[in-house]
Amino acid sequence: MAAEREYVSQPLVSDIYTADPSAHVWNDTLYIYPSHDIETEIPMDDTGAHFAMRDYHVLSLTEAGGEVKDSGVVLDVDDVPWAEKQMWAPDAAKKGDKYYLYFPAKDYDGIFHIGVAVSDSPTGPFTAEPKPIEGSYSMDPTVYEDTDGEYYMYFGGIWGGQLQRWTSGEYIAEDSYPADDEPAVAPLIAKMGDDMVSFAEEPKEIMLLNSDGTPIKHGDNEKRFFEAAWVHKYNDTYYFSYSTGDTHNIAYATGDSPYGPFTYQGVVLEPVLGWTNHHSIAEFNGQWYVFYHDTQLSGGQTHLRNVKMMPIHHNADGTIETVNAFAD
Repeated sequence: MAAEREYVSQPLVSDIYTADPSAHVWNDTLYIYPSHDIETEIPMDDTGAHFAMRDYHVLSLTEAGGEVKDSGVVLDVDDVPWAEKQMWAPDAAKKGDKYYLYFPAKDYDGIFHIGVAVSDSPTGPFTAEPKPIEGSYSMDPTVYEDTDGEYYMYFGGIWGGQLQRWTSGEYIAEDSYPADDEPAVAPLIAKMGDDMVSFAEEPKEIMLLNSDGTPIKHGDNEKRFFEAAWVHKYNDTYYFSYSTGDTHNIAYATGDSPYGPFTYQGVVLEPVLGWTNHHSIAEFNGQWYVFYHDTQLSGGQTHLRNVKMMPIHHNADGTIETVNAFAD
């Protein structure tokens, strides 16, 4: 099926499988922090066990369509004392002359937490802190630097991301979801400490609302949060974008504060080839892009993905034009 479709964009690299791209521009260079998909014999299940990634690379380029450099391995699970497996979607941040790589991994009890590793270079290598961030759990961290210099981490994901196991405030090793007519499980936000390796506050839930001000319900699979939080700012408005998971949209909501609430606006990126849809949004050389993945290279194999980038546009009213990864 993959060969029969015409794609708007081509994979940025083809010698390794990459997914979940987090994009940042520093010193006129675009840096992309993806997860690194690998072959596995682990059977597919609802926990995502077959997504068995174990290390990270960094991709960089100085112009869209130009040469993409691969840093090689910048952090391996064996270099993280507390982590056993499943180095899933990462993000990065820069503060002063230090660079911080944020990543989820399962500890030796099979529980996801979020770790951080530090480097003097955006392309690593990164040295991991000996323990995960205190108070962190679940997965898909993204760290947003606001225009006032404050940093915030957004995180969480349901199903295999375990967020639904923390609704009581403590980890319970069984899934607990709201009823379909109740508010959906909420993503989380925490302001980062000055050291960038700790939280300055207890994580708080983020409200995602319908246009009438009511909370998005758990049963509204076309709109509710699943995973892959990302935040960007445009014309003083905060855009909270995320994956709807089993309905495969990259949706977005807007608000006036990094803490929300955020009101649902629509879809940035429609479903791609492959089970997952995970993205980031950044401006590079005057053009906004959505960074995403699909499974073009592997012919549709769910766990073997490739990262891409595609231009997007904010309309005069602040909405984002919906894009599709297919040209036909």
